[in-house]
Amino acid sequence: MFKGLKPIQYAGREVWPLIEGGKGVSATNHMSSGAWAAAGGIGTVSAVNADSYDPEGRIIPQVYREMTRRGRHEELISYAIDGAVAQVKRAYEMSSGKGAININVLWEMGGAQRVLEGVLERTKGLVSGVTCGAGMPYKLSEIAAHHGVTYLPIISSGRAFRALWKRAYHKASEWLSGVVYEDPWLAGGHNGLSNAEDPRAPQPPYPRVKELRDVMREGGISDDVPIIMAGGVWRLDEWADWIDNPELGQIAFQFGTRPLLTQESPIPPDWKARLMTLEEGDVLLHKFSPTGFYSSAVRNPFLRNLEARSERQIAFTKEAIGDHQFVLDVGVGTRKNYFVTKGDLQHAREWHAAGFTEAMKTPDDTLVFVTPEEMAHIRKDQADCMGCLSQCAFSSWADNEKNSTGRLADPRSFCIQKTLQDIAHGGPVEQNLMFAGHAAFRFKTDPFYSNGFVPTVKQLVDRILTGA
Repeated sequence: MFKGLKPIQYAGREVWPLIEGGKGVSATNHMSSGAWAAAGGIGTVSAVNADSYDPEGRIIPQVYREMTRRGRHEELISYAIDGAVAQVKRAYEMSSGKGAININVLWEMGGAQRVLEGVLERTKGLVSGVTCGAGMPYKLSEIAAHHGVTYLPIISSGRAFRALWKRAYHKASEWLSGVVYEDPWLAGGHNGLSNAEDPRAPQPPYPRVKELRDVMREGGISDDVPIIMAGGVWRLDEWADWIDNPELGQIAFQFGTRPLLTQESPIPPDWKARLMTLEEGDVLLHKFSPTGFYSSAVRNPFLRNLEARSERQIAFTKEAIGDHQFVLDVGVGTRKNYFVTKGDLQHAREWHAAGFTEAMKTPDDTLVFVTPEEMAHIRKDQADCMGCLSQCAFSSWADNEKNSTGRLADPRSFCIQKTLQDIAHGGPVEQNLMFAGHAAFRFKTDPFYSNGFVPTVKQLVDRILTGA
């Protein structure tokens, strides 16, 4: 047992201060979370469009039959609730009464409140807590309290927690069981990096977590309510000065990337194999997500294509202004009202000659150049939108009366539901979004994984408990 590490009280039971990070779509499910809880920790079922099963135990494909976006959005909510309920019930059975089971939702996912309400209504007594990030989930505390479960907001700064506390959480303080600090420069998936912070200038977590504890103390929150460190957590012996540290209060640790590579992990074998080949720097912090948030994923051909697409981009004006004195004569058909600079006209002609013959408008008065095949794929994915987000930059869907953000659909982004479903169910790992934390390169260097060793969840938890 690593020096100083002790069980904590959580949801009326004693558990290790080790939390499995919830990862959607279907990158954590009942197998991984149930096994994590059975090992004495807190397992987390992702309630983001989770898989459900037919009577024979086969995954039910999420096929959308409605003709409208609103209709498909309603189908998506139904799939999401059924899937999360199925996963929670199976995870609870696997845990055999040990540890605890949480669920994780993204506040900016489509129908988040309806999904959360629907899942908690059908899993009474099975779910201990709800973790929630990707946005400012003001109503999380109210929903959790109504259903008698605890809540654990995911934030990336003390400022964000202060806003949540003052607006809503102080009214249901007794149901707050932890605050997840997600390091926005190191965590995989979506994160809370603000526009005021430089994605290229990471800040050390200790001062930010100390500030968070100070904010919590200002609100009268006990030091026994843990701050859960997420992002960049690999070995506990690297965090020894955080444990039993009176400046920080109770600290727990969330592991998101390491549980991907276990025998119970539901991700396909090709994904697991790719994780073991990553080098330092292979994970990219980027802003291509249709959520508008920064996120981190493996810089594979899928992401490189998005990078290249945005690099083939020029600004335009509708009339001759300043340096924009040259009429664009490629990629826009017979339209003559695109004025660009002389240099950008040359770039556009070069891209056109290289096969990127179609110019697509963005919401920022720019044009990106793509191949005809790529444009067809983009247009189809936008048309097939099923409203998986509360607001989607890629398709311009919004969960409002008009079903629209009111902005032009952005071809620089992608359909996140399509790619995450595909990679989770055996699609090509190089042609899909592969979320991972920035420490994923350590699979290749950590001797625990020598000779391609893939541990069980129990073996991984036992390893972590030693400090390694």
